[in-house]
Amino acid sequence: MKKSARGLMTGLLASTALYGLSSPLLASTASADNQQGQPRIEVAFVLDTTGSMADLIDGAKRKIWSIANTIVDIHPNADIEMALIGYRDIGDDYVIKSYDMSPDIQGLYGNLIHFQANGGGDTPEAVNEALDASVRQLDWTKGQDTQRIVFLVGDAPPHMDYDNAPKYPDVIKRARKDGIIVNAVQAGGDPDTKKIWKEIAQLGNGRYIPIPQDGGQIKIIETPFDGDIIILQKRIDETVIPYGSEEEQSAVQDKMELKEAAPSSVQVENSKFYAKRSSVKEVITGGGDLVADIKNGAVSLDEIKDGDLPKTLQGKSDDEKQAYINAKLEEREQLEKAMSKLITKHDAYVAEKAKEQGKTDSFDQAVQETLKKQLY
Repeated sequence: MKKSARGLMTGLLASTALYGLSSPLLASTASADNQQGQPRIEVAFVLDTTGSMADLIDGAKRKIWSIANTIVDIHPNADIEMALIGYRDIGDDYVIKSYDMSPDIQGLYGNLIHFQANGGGDTPEAVNEALDASVRQLDWTKGQDTQRIVFLVGDAPPHMDYDNAPKYPDVIKRARKDGIIVNAVQAGGDPDTKKIWKEIAQLGNGRYIPIPQDGGQIKIIETPFDGDIIILQKRIDETVIPYGSEEEQSAVQDKMELKEAAPSSVQVENSKFYAKRSSVKEVITGGGDLVADIKNGAVSLDEIKDGDLPKTLQGKSDDEKQAYINAKLEEREQLEKAMSKLITKHDAYVAEKAKEQGKTDSFDQAVQETLKKQLY
């Protein structure tokens, strides 16, 4: 049984005064419960967000959906949850900023977008504290049917001189006990970092992955199908019906606007994620779309108060409401079939071009190759 959000937050706040925290996003009601026979995959990114990591973080923003798609390609029916922890050091704006494990990948993308590299200027950094938060304080699911993976990404070693602070050997020992694999991705070539990152990966049953300081060459392959995918996605997005409180409906609108504002390559990868998932059909993660939530069995129309519906449906009869939703659902299903065909063509084109270009030492490729090895 997963911990409650209240219990998790209490534990986080009590653990140390060093941590600067953000509330975790609400999980999607449509995918909160693991269905029998579906694997659960949980991945946490622990990112150094000091100034020297600016280029790598910008690259991660462009490739987070590609990484999510790697998981979907391996396990199309998996329940996927991700977490994000940014860390700096004492004296910076924050030591740790944590976003808990959640199936709301769209929300996590929004949180990542707001990460800005700043601070630092010296070494070491709060690596121990960030690792401890990832292993001990994220809401990992227990059980053998869950695969749990951490990617530590940074360019500076940990402080080993803080009194009463966690130390990475003890943290990794706990990770192994809990069945969490810990990978260590080193940006740059600092020798002290290399020594400790290799030890962390070895102790954590993970991989040590050296990449350039700037995250390496991010490979973006444009295809003749990208424009059609983006246009079609906009038509699919128009079938979304936000519902719930004013705040909940606003959150859905914010996610939709963030999708539309993303670079074209990110929009395409985003569309791929939703098109290829077989367990839950959504346009955004995190719930709040009446069409998807009804289709996925998360809610029924008669459970929703009239005031929690969009103004276009308020005051309508039950039959009128149902007819409106059915029309949106039918339209979406037709558009999704067209999207699936486009994505198949897109992937074939990308696969051929990727063979021609060969491998790079970039952050995203390193993570994707690691996931392919560790998700069995």
